[in-house]
Amino acid sequence: MAGADNRCRLVLVIPDIAEPSIALKAVEDALRGGDVASVIVPQYGMSDRDFQDYAEKLVPVIQDAGVAALIAGDSRVAGRARADGLHIEADAEALADAIEKHAPKMIVGSGNMPDRHHALEIGECNPDYAFFGKLDGDIRPEAHPKNVALGEWWASMVEIPCIVMGGTSIDSVVTVAETGAEFVALRTAIFGDLAAAARAVAEANALLDEKAPRFDD
Repeated sequence: MAGADNRCRLVLVIPDIAEPSIALKAVEDALRGGDVASVIVPQYGMSDRDFQDYAEKLVPVIQDAGVAALIAGDSRVAGRARADGLHIEADAEALADAIEKHAPKMIVGSGNMPDRHHALEIGECNPDYAFFGKLDGDIRPEAHPKNVALGEWWASMVEIPCIVMGGTSIDSVVTVAETGAEFVALRTAIFGDLAAAARAVAEANALLDEKAPRFDD
C-alpha cells in the first residue's frame, strides 16, 4: 500500500477462535484487506500440541500474504512452525535469554510493560519491538489511555519501535498513530465480525492513510 512505510501500520492479533479452519479463513480474508505488518498468534487455552498444529496451519497463510507471523510465548512452537518471530510476555531476564537464543534469526518482541520502569528494563534488552497493552486488552472502543500515554512517551525518546494495543473500534487507530507509535495492534476491531475482516483492514488503512502523521525519512 502506497505510503504505508512512512506512517503507523497495522499489527493484527488473532482472537480466541476454537475452530482452526474458521481462524484460517478469517486471517486469510483479513490479509486481503490491505497493508498489515505482522500477525500475532496467541495460545489462549489450547494445549501445547493443539497450539503447535494451529500454528503450523496459520503461519504459512500469514507468510504467503507477505506478512510476518509472530508466535506468542512458545519458542518451540515458533521454531517448528517456521514463524518469523516470537512475542514474549516475561521479565527482562527471560527476554534477554530469548533474544540471545533466537535473534537475529527470529524477531523477538516484548510485552509486559505496564509502566515506565518496566519499559526501560525491557528496553535495555534491546528487543525488536515493545508492545504496550495486553493482547486481549481491547475491551473498550478506544485504546486504553495508559497504553496511549506510554506509547507516546516511548516513541518520543526510544528508537526501538513500539506497538500500542488499539480498542474495539477501528477509529482507535488514529489516536494511537498520533502518539508517534510505529504500529497499532487490533483484534476485535478486525475480527469481531469475521465476515467483514477484509473490509475492517481496508477501513483501518484508509484512516491511517488519511490521518496518521508521517515519519521523517
